[in-house]
Amino acid sequence: MSKIFQNAAAVADTWNANTMTDTLSAQQLGILCPGITFNRIQFQYAAGNLCAYRVQNAATLAYRTFGFGVTDGLSCYRSQATAPFTVNSNDILVAYPKEAAASGSSSVLAWVSTSKGNELVETTAADGVATVLRSVVNNQILGDFAFNSTLSSIMVQSQDGSTVDLVEIISNDGGVVLSIFGGTRGNTLGSTSLEYNLAADELALAIGKGFTLRVTCSGGTP
Repeated sequence: MSKIFQNAAAVADTWNANTMTDTLSAQQLGILCPGITFNRIQFQYAAGNLCAYRVQNAATLAYRTFGFGVTDGLSCYRSQATAPFTVNSNDILVAYPKEAAASGSSSVLAWVSTSKGNELVETTAADGVATVLRSVVNNQILGDFAFNSTLSSIMVQSQDGSTVDLVEIISNDGGVVLSIFGGTRGNTLGSTSLEYNLAADELALAIGKGFTLRVTCSGGTP
């Protein structure tokens, strides 16, 4: 089975009211497809911006899967695979769109996965300035929402056309715990990394109190 879901009126910088519904029946994922297993989510957003998504159980709030969208028209069936999941009747597909920042800055989203769970973080970073990412739900830094956990992955997306130069984790005394170079996302069909400016997995880093996750970007032009 394949279904198309949309929300043409999705509001930026929030999960609220951004549930995607079927284009034919206007039903939510769990109501329309209970018991069906999916292994692909081809998520698209309006060019120039950026967007995250999640499939979530509306009753328990547990995530089933999550990721980033790609610019409208650049979806790739092969690369937009997700771990297979079977839809629960309470599941909803929700978008977190974010608009491009003004010229000279970049809007940035990142999925952070730890032994405590998965968290979406965000910031607006001026070109060349290391800027702290904070959770979209409660505005907390890494060392607050993920304290005493083990970091396993960081997946970063910046707005179309910008570059993620560097992602760092800084300890509470200012020491550099982790540095990873990022890059640009592809902007033509057939390009690699259409979703991510940085996809760092297989990490095993203990998160201490006061740790911050910072990003440095360049070329932020809508």
